[in-house]
This record gives sequence, structure tokens and C-alpha cells, in this order.
Amino acid sequence: MSAGDAPPVITIDGPSGTGKGTIARLLTAWLDWHLLDSGALYRLAGLAAQDRGLDLDDAHAVAALARGLDIAFVEGAQDTRVLLAGRDVTDTIRSEACGALASQVAAHPAVRDALLARQRDFRRPPGLVADGRDMGTVVFPDATLKIFLTASAEERARRRYNQLIEKGMSVNLARLSRDITARDKRDAERAVAPLKPAPDAILLDTTSTDIHVVEEQVRQLVRERGLARTR
Repeated sequence: MSAGDAPPVITIDGPSGTGKGTIARLLTAWLDWHLLDSGALYRLAGLAAQDRGLDLDDAHAVAALARGLDIAFVEGAQDTRVLLAGRDVTDTIRSEACGALASQVAAHPAVRDALLARQRDFRRPPGLVADGRDMGTVVFPDATLKIFLTASAEERARRRYNQLIEKGMSVNLARLSRDITARDKRDAERAVAPLKPAPDAILLDTTSTDIHVVEEQVRQLVRERGLARTR
């Protein structure tokens, strides 16, 4: 498939807690396109490596495991269930602990290379919304529309705290804030595919903005690029 024939891609990048996952899902439903939650792939790689007892600093071993991951995304009426070797790990991979595993393995260039082709395979007609940290810079540099969401670390920690409390999980806000700041630093300073906006990305700060306002801002950008019918 030539670049001109490739289905369009919209990338939604940014750190955790900015609302990018929610915006990506809402946009996918509105456009009736495919969705790539790239963070789930790294969380699955980290979880699988831990389950196997691998040293997460062993880039070669983790990359080899990542290349052969037995994973499946099962679309349901209410949500998407994530399976690892047939086991439902949807809730497990959303934990803060699994997020830390993902950040650790994602720092290895070999692991990123191992998962690159898998991510690009999600690009199918009629189009793809890709949610991640390097979607617009590395995975889909030719994306038609690139969006980078930001928010203060304090606000992101508060949002994540409320999400975990609603799920009945025990969490400390101060520790969560420290963990998010540490992950931001690790993701921004890694040698390969650091967390940063693409030069042609549109930045939206969601710190004090209602998610539905952000959604409408993104929809307008999509319309301006001619990627959706006026609705």
C-alpha cells in the first residue's frame, strides 16, 4: 500500500491523565474508525515479562517476548476486553503498577522496535485513531492530524486518584503524584522516542477544560482536515 493509498490516521499523544484515552475512544466512536491503544501493548509486554520472571532491564529478552505476545482485543457492548494468552487482564493492565512496568520496558529501543510493526498493523480502512506517547513522532509520522494533550501533574494525579477510588482501589494521592512525575521524567528523557509533541502537532491543555469541551475542539480540528462529515 502506497503512502497515498494508506487509510488516514489521527494521533492523540500525551502523558497519562490528560484525557487522551477518553478523547481517542470518543473520536473513534464518532468517526466509526479503528482504535489503537498503544499503551496497552506496552503494559501487556511489561506484565508478560513480569509473569515470566524476566529481568525488565534485559532488553533482548523482553523484546523477544514482545514479538511473540499472544494478545487479543475483544470488542464488547460496553468496553474492550484485553486478553493475554487467553487470560482477561483488562483491569490488571490499568493498574499503576502495570503502568510503571510499561514505562520501564518502553525505555528499551529493542522493545519499541518489536512492537512497532504490531502498532502499524492497526492502520486499516476507513481510518485509525492512535492513542499513545509517540504516535505522531515515530509510529505514524505521516498522520493527517496530530494532537498532543497536556495537563498539570497535579491535575493528572487528582484525576487518576478519583478513577482508582471509583474502582474501589486503595491509593495515596501524594504517592500517586510522585509516581506520575517520575514516569513523566523517565518517558521524556529516554533515548528513543521520548515523550514530546511532534513539530506539527496541535497542543491542547486540558488542565481546566471539561472533557466534552476538549472533545468538541478535537472534532472541529477533524472537520477542518476534511476527515469527517459535518454532523
